[in-house]
Amino acid sequence: MRISLWWAAAAAPVVLAAIVVVLLTSGGPPPSYGDMRAEAVFQDCPECPEMLPLEPGTYRMGMEDGGRAYVMASLGLAPSARKDVTIGYAFAVSRHEITFAQWDACVADGGCGGYAPPDEGWGREDRPVIHVSWNDAQSYVSWLSENTGHAYRLLTEAEWEYAARAGSRGGYAWGNTASHQWANYGEPDCPPCTGRVEGADEWLNTAPAGSFPPNAFGLFDMSGNVYEWVQDCSVENLPREPVDGSAFESDACENRVIRGGAWYSDPHRVRSAYRAYNTPDRRDHVIGFRVARVM
Repeated sequence: MRISLWWAAAAAPVVLAAIVVVLLTSGGPPPSYGDMRAEAVFQDCPECPEMLPLEPGTYRMGMEDGGRAYVMASLGLAPSARKDVTIGYAFAVSRHEITFAQWDACVADGGCGGYAPPDEGWGREDRPVIHVSWNDAQSYVSWLSENTGHAYRLLTEAEWEYAARAGSRGGYAWGNTASHQWANYGEPDCPPCTGRVEGADEWLNTAPAGSFPPNAFGLFDMSGNVYEWVQDCSVENLPREPVDGSAFESDACENRVIRGGAWYSDPHRVRSAYRAYNTPDRRDHVIGFRVARVM
């Protein structure tokens, strides 16, 4: 009997940890997942991106370093790598990543520095624009702002993750398991980083905007397709201040954050919390952007 009691006492922390992990990581997408929210869409000009307003809200930003760290933080035995962020204002987000058609409209109007990024032979029009740097993205939002009279900008990193999660708590907006039914991404291992055709993912490289269901906020391709520039200067670790939705800036900023993963990324890199960075002048065939507008 004493052996059984000893075993039960020794096993209790393990069992409790397993229960905590299941409770905190389980759950599918919100009931409204896939709602296009078409009634809320607006455009400020025919060539402008379609925008969707988002309401204020609070969410848990970031992800734990690994399984053990997650369990320890869940049991209160270690500090969490996640932080509550409150977006205390409404703002609008483009439904899709900015497309070649939208970028080319800027160039045709004399904006965006006249720069015509290559499309790698994958197609233009409704494909997400690639080979655009953080600096290029700033020229696009400046053109939008000047032409429409509204304040356009890049999303902050906190806003981006809020928009990507769309009320979800799992690794992805649709749940905790990666699936090519929901996003355009690559092989299970990276490197080598290559695209993958599987399920609803028919594209080895970039997919046309809106090829997969939107998340519960009505936003498309927040996971995969192309990485998206955000406003923030890159910092080494999360969590970090500020937690009010604003961007982290530094006078000595050498890198800018990119979010969302891309068509060649492994499943880990298309998680809602995954973050990477690059120099602001970097033009790459896996990086694009989407925009925000002040409401």
